[in-house]
Amino acid sequence: MLRHEAELFGSGRTDTGVHALQQYAHFDTDTALSPGDCRHRLNAVLPQDIAILEVLPVRDQAHARFDALRRSYEYHIHQFKNPFLTDQSYFLRIPLNLVRMNEAAALLADFRERDYACFSKSGGGQQHTLCQVHVAQWYVHSPQRLVFNISANRFLRNMVRAIVGTLIEVGTGRISLQHFRDILESQDRRQAGRSVPAQGLYLSGVAYPSEIFR
Repeated sequence: MLRHEAELFGSGRTDTGVHALQQYAHFDTDTALSPGDCRHRLNAVLPQDIAILEVLPVRDQAHARFDALRRSYEYHIHQFKNPFLTDQSYFLRIPLNLVRMNEAAALLADFRERDYACFSKSGGGQQHTLCQVHVAQWYVHSPQRLVFNISANRFLRNMVRAIVGTLIEVGTGRISLQHFRDILESQDRRQAGRSVPAQGLYLSGVAYPSEIFR
């Protein structure tokens, strides 16, 4: 379409099996493009599991990864057998105390720069493990379906899946709210719960400063 090779830079990467409700990527070209025509032509050749929603011109120095201000994720759990949710949501039969889970989640969403090493996969390659979480909350999506929303300035490798796994342990009563606080302060991945399956996780949004768009 461009008549030249073009390198594509995504806003970030996720584990195998994770979905994206919204993802951004950028490429550089000197070819004159109509955004609407570009979207149409790309969608015509891409496989069914990828859709281009919009093509946006950006300033020359804009970068899909490094200019992102905030990323948001959702984690989906269903508590009844549903074949239509296979690989779309985590099937978990055990009862969960949503009030306790939200009390623990609220400890994360304080906008404070905190060390999240306790929820980071070892060998993740990140330069540091400091993050600022802006939103962390569970809500009832529909009967026997739960969704966890979390937004932060950055995420560590496996961080959301480890947080959800630990909050589930709070919801089952296996660990207390004080124990969750202790895990947060420990900076030790061994203290936190197991990582939940990737298939329930969705990249739900990426926010950018308005000035990068033309």
